[in-house]
Amino acid sequence: MIQIVAGQKGEGKTKQLIQNANEFIKQAKGNVVFIHYHNRPMYTLHYSIRFITTQEFPIRNSDEFIGFLHGLLSRDRDIEKIYIDEILKIACIDIDEVATIVEQLRIMSKRYHVQFIISLNCLNQDLPQTLKPFLVA
Repeated sequence: MIQIVAGQKGEGKTKQLIQNANEFIKQAKGNVVFIHYHNRPMYTLHYSIRFITTQEFPIRNSDEFIGFLHGLLSRDRDIEKIYIDEILKIACIDIDEVATIVEQLRIMSKRYHVQFIISLNCLNQDLPQTLKPFLVA
């Protein structure tokens, strides 16, 4: 399952993802991962959520980002949900490339039985039509 939270900068997408992750971990059967490009949200997440800052990894494009996720999932088969905050910055992509990444995430979601929740800095009306079914906020 893929879910997208979209909106302009400053609309509270990160706060929404953090709240969702902190609520979900209370009933999670597996592991939960929160990925962000810097460590600012780390201190507001529940201690049992694995926080990963991508500043430590040389991710330069969407292929490297997908490879990063495959490595993460190959290391930990018990991951139940992955939150990806500000995917445009993390994967070094623009909005036109998101549909390709979401398709790859959909395949990974089925194969590894993991849910992905991603945030995008864009207006809902600017979201490509193929992504609108995944939109939750």
